Amino acid sequence: MGSGNLQGSRFGLKGSEDLGGGLKAIFQLENGFNSASGALGQGGRMFGRQAFVGLQSDQYGTLTLGRQYDPLVDLVQAVTADNYFGSVFATPGDVDNNDNSLRVSNAIKYTSPVWGGLQFEGMYALGGVAGATGKGQTWAAAAAYNNGPLGLAAGYFHANNSAPLSTAGVRTGWAGTSDAIFDGSGAFINNAYTSSSSIGIAQVAGQYAFGPVTFGLGYSNAQYKADANSAFGTNQKYNTGRAFVTYQASAPLLLGLGYIYTKGSGQTDAKYHQVSLGADYSLSKRTDVYLVGAYQHASGKNADGSDAQASVGSYGIAGKSSQEIVALGLRHKF
Repeated sequence: MGSGNLQGSRFGLKGSEDLGGGLKAIFQLENGFNSASGALGQGGRMFGRQAFVGLQSDQYGTLTLGRQYDPLVDLVQAVTADNYFGSVFATPGDVDNNDNSLRVSNAIKYTSPVWGGLQFEGMYALGGVAGATGKGQTWAAAAAYNNGPLGLAAGYFHANNSAPLSTAGVRTGWAGTSDAIFDGSGAFINNAYTSSSSIGIAQVAGQYAFGPVTFGLGYSNAQYKADANSAFGTNQKYNTGRAFVTYQASAPLLLGLGYIYTKGSGQTDAKYHQVSLGADYSLSKRTDVYLVGAYQHASGKNADGSDAQASVGSYGIAGKSSQEIVALGLRHKF
């Protein structure tokens, strides 16, 4: 039994206070958990998904401080297939955070009002390392344009690694204001790069609706940077192209089909082809049932010369060159 296939299971508190003149004080505390086991998510944090306070102005936008989603998750993911059908439509291994594997702590984020369909966000997270201002810092920016059937978005994310060094002078893993998009158990395809000096992710995506049919395209470039304190010697890159189509077959039934191709370069020449299918049926405004599935095939070699292994979204590596995932579930929002 699994948890959160379309959306991560969560509960929390949020509220606002009207300060007058179109200004509000706002807060949000959001807990992530595994609905099958009851275990806390996000490394066992009580409010690991989000925890922030801020000010919201009708005229000037919103300023928030705390642990938050980055601007690419807010604006770019909204026009990708992951927004409709979750992890089985996400990038292999979630190497570009399309599936929202990471959050950013200690962050200051500004979200603009919507001006003629255009909106932008900017974020900066203080590294908090004494004597080294940039160590562990994260920054990101994104913009989106939505006008009727058209949706476009693009953004860039950058995070620095502040992990301590081993006696051999190599970083012992990942640390900083940004969560890692790795799995410490070695269950992700990018785990050879936990000692990166920094990670940079560029994304662009768009969609267009023709009546009940929506088409979408996207591209991302994720780079894991190497330096003298990394366990690998060459910058690792993952380039990903994606396409999807959804069809609103009836008022309650949404169908989807997606294709993703990811190619590694630098330390690895691994390639990943993935086809995904989804169906979501609304029983009410707050409750739906879904059936989603994906097939992925990997080829090429990993950094250590071993054969590449398939990894659908953030589900972990398959241990072989192909992986099939099918999930049937019930979602309730409250």
